[in-house]
Amino acid sequence: MGKGRLTGAIGTLKESGVRMTPQRHAILQYLLSSMEHPTADEIYKALEANFPNMSVATVYNNLRVFKDAGLIRELTYGDASSRFDANVEDHYHVICQTCGKITDFDYAPIDLEHRAAEGTGYTVDSHRLEFYGTCPTCQQDKKIQ
Repeated sequence: MGKGRLTGAIGTLKESGVRMTPQRHAILQYLLSSMEHPTADEIYKALEANFPNMSVATVYNNLRVFKDAGLIRELTYGDASSRFDANVEDHYHVICQTCGKITDFDYAPIDLEHRAAEGTGYTVDSHRLEFYGTCPTCQQDKKIQ
């Protein structure tokens, strides 16, 4: 993770009047350096050794602050826990149906909103495209069994 992204994110929070606490800084840094699209619980478990007084509620509250500031996206999948993505640029995901891992798929964003709007009469603001399959680790695990 580049220092520039962290510095920019901290600047965005300060402009919004958000005070930077050590816990907030650690959660933000973890998100910006993670490519794993972690859940709030995963973030908590990764940071609890360094912040023994931090609660899961602290993590959730800070994730809401980051989301409201436009620094992260919340990815929801039915009843499963939300996952958080610090890449707020338009991009797509490939999701493992075995372990739930989410991987970014770099491909030029497809401009389908206007076609969806024309075809349905909806006002369309965004879209989400996902691919489902089995990740390399789970493929290997299946071969071993």
